Amino acid sequence: MELGPYILLATLEGAVTAAVLALTAVGLSLVFGVMRVVNIAHGEFFMLGAVIAWYVAHSLGGPAALGFLAALIIAPLVVGAIAMAADMTILKRLDYDPERTIVATIGLLYIIQQVTLMTYGPEARPVEAPFDRRIAIPWLAWDENGPQWYFPWGLSTTAYKLSVIGAAALVLAGVWAMMARSHLGLVMRATQADRDMALAFGIPVERVYALVFGIGAGLAALAAVLIVPIQQAHYLMGADPLLLSFIVVIIGGLGSLPGTVLAAVIIGLSDGIISVFFSPTLAKILATLLVALVLVFRPQGLFGSRTA
Repeated sequence: MELGPYILLATLEGAVTAAVLALTAVGLSLVFGVMRVVNIAHGEFFMLGAVIAWYVAHSLGGPAALGFLAALIIAPLVVGAIAMAADMTILKRLDYDPERTIVATIGLLYIIQQVTLMTYGPEARPVEAPFDRRIAIPWLAWDENGPQWYFPWGLSTTAYKLSVIGAAALVLAGVWAMMARSHLGLVMRATQADRDMALAFGIPVERVYALVFGIGAGLAALAAVLIVPIQQAHYLMGADPLLLSFIVVIIGGLGSLPGTVLAAVIIGLSDGIISVFFSPTLAKILATLLVALVLVFRPQGLFGSRTA
């Protein structure tokens, strides 16, 4: 049996994982980079995005594409607003102290999780994809007549999975453009570089923090909306994205967006390929070992800067 087509299929599955993971981890990295806050509740914002997507799609009814498009807009905005409210009512009162904010976000994690359990329930519920056309995967092979394209029987993917990769790439490009080219990005980078100097120049740092916290949560929610037609919405689904996002941020470098994206691609592809041929547990073990190696040989991560 030729393994090439199956490796290609596993790579495509890994690319979907990498795309969603990159969005989630960039949100976490953005919050840490600007605010220096380790948001333990980040996975629950991801979960909220999926649950709200189900509520929106289920309430609207009608064509699947209409419900999904509405969820794609509403869920990140609602989750971002909840995160901004949490920042202004909790983290701001703690003066963004690193230790106390960790404890506070752990408490926020349990509050969100239990409220979701009481309102949404313990069931896993699917959201119908806006389109689900299957695409056969071609493979280039050589025979006595030279290179030939053929389609292994039963080997296919969906157009929606490919669209998830494209959508994530567009959003990530938008985040980069915002940070590098916009006035808002300039304000965020100034706040990240020196909070006291930003205050001296009249930058409303606390408003910037609230906005950054909301954007980070909104990116996680957007990632969840994209993946929920593939993975069902469940009140406990935030654990894996949180763990993998921390792994990605540590490997890429705390606060480094390019490093986060590169690490997400590495972890996502390896997770997809190893999960298809071996087991998801082995993929998580190898990712954890990779974190250990990075911490030993390059503690600042692939793109992180060494602090004095």
